[in-house]
Amino acid sequence: MYPTTLTQLTRANPFSAPLFSLQKAEEPEKHTPVQKRRLAAAAVAEGDSCEFGSQKYFILCGFGGILSCGTTHTAVVPLDLVKCRMQVDPAKYKSIFNGFSITVREDGVRGLAKGWAPTFIGYSMQGLCKFGFYEVFKVMYGDLLGEENAYMWRTSLYLAASASAEFFADIALAPMEACKVRIQTQPGFANTLRECAPKMYAEEGVWAFYKGVVPLWMRQIPYTMMKFACFERTVELLYKYVVPKPRSECSKPEQLVVTFIAGYIAGVFCAIVSHPADSVVSVLNKEKGSTATQVLKRLGPKGVWKGLVARIIMIGTLTALQWFIYDSVKVYFRLPRPPPPEMPESLKKKLGLTE
Repeated sequence: MYPTTLTQLTRANPFSAPLFSLQKAEEPEKHTPVQKRRLAAAAVAEGDSCEFGSQKYFILCGFGGILSCGTTHTAVVPLDLVKCRMQVDPAKYKSIFNGFSITVREDGVRGLAKGWAPTFIGYSMQGLCKFGFYEVFKVMYGDLLGEENAYMWRTSLYLAASASAEFFADIALAPMEACKVRIQTQPGFANTLRECAPKMYAEEGVWAFYKGVVPLWMRQIPYTMMKFACFERTVELLYKYVVPKPRSECSKPEQLVVTFIAGYIAGVFCAIVSHPADSVVSVLNKEKGSTATQVLKRLGPKGVWKGLVARIIMIGTLTALQWFIYDSVKVYFRLPRPPPPEMPESLKKKLGLTE
C-alpha cells in the first residue's frame, strides 16, 4: 500500500516533471508566429517596406483602392452614362452607339462627362473600404480558421472577406451614387454635384442619398465576392497551368500582366452576376417614391438585362485595370505580395502526400 500511495503522490506533484512542463508551454509560443504568417499566405521578404498585416500595410492597401477605383470609374463615365440611360429609358436609347449619338446630339461632347464628380468621390471612398477592408478581413478570418482550414476553405475565405468589406464600402458609396444617377438620367434636374446634392436633400431629405443602399448591396456584394474570389483563384490557376515558370521567377511586369488577365476574366463574371441589381439601382435613383420590389416587377425578366453588353465591356475593363493599378501600387510601395497559397506541410502529411 505504502509504495503505491507514495507513487501516486509523486505523480500528482506538479513539480515532478518541470522539464516536460516547460517544453509543453514553449511549443505554442515557438510555432504560433510561423503559423500566422502562413495563414495570411505571407512570406516577409527582403526589400519589403513593411510587414504583411501591419497597420502601414492596410493603410497603403486602402490608398491603392482609392487610386484603382476612383480613377477607373471616372475614366469610363461616358460609357456608364449611356449604360444608365439605356436602363432607365430603353425606348429612346436602343443601343450603345445609338445612346452615344443621341447624347452628343442633345448635350454635346461635354454631356458625356456628366456625373464625373460624384463618380470620382464616391468610388474613391468605395475603393478605400473595398480593398482596405478586404485585406483586413482576409487576415482576420484566416487566423480564426487556422492554417489548414484557411487553405482548404480558401475560396469561402475570399468570399466572406470580400462580402464583409463591400458591406461597408457601399455605405460610403451610396450618397454619391444617388447623385451620379440623378445627374445622368434626369435631364434638367442638375448638371453638377454642387447643384444636385442640395436639391435632393431639399426634396427628400437624407433618405434620398441612402434609399439605394439595399439595392447597392444586392448589386455590389455579389459583384465584389465574384471579383475577389474569381481573381484569387484565376491567378492561382494561371500560375499553375498557363504561366510556364513559377511566380518567383517571373519579373514584376510579367506578374502584372497575369494580374491584368485574371482581373479581366473576373470582371466578365462580375458584370453578369450583378447586372439585374444594377438595372434596379439605376431606375430607383431616377424615380421618386419607388421601391426596389416595385422597380423589379415593372422591369421584368427581360428588362433587368438591358445594357448587359455595355456593362460587360465596362466592368471587364474596369476590373482588369483596378487589379493592375492596385497591384502596381503594392509594387511601387514595396508592399508584401504573397504568392498563391500552397498546401501546408502538416496537411500534406495528414493526407499522405509526403512521407
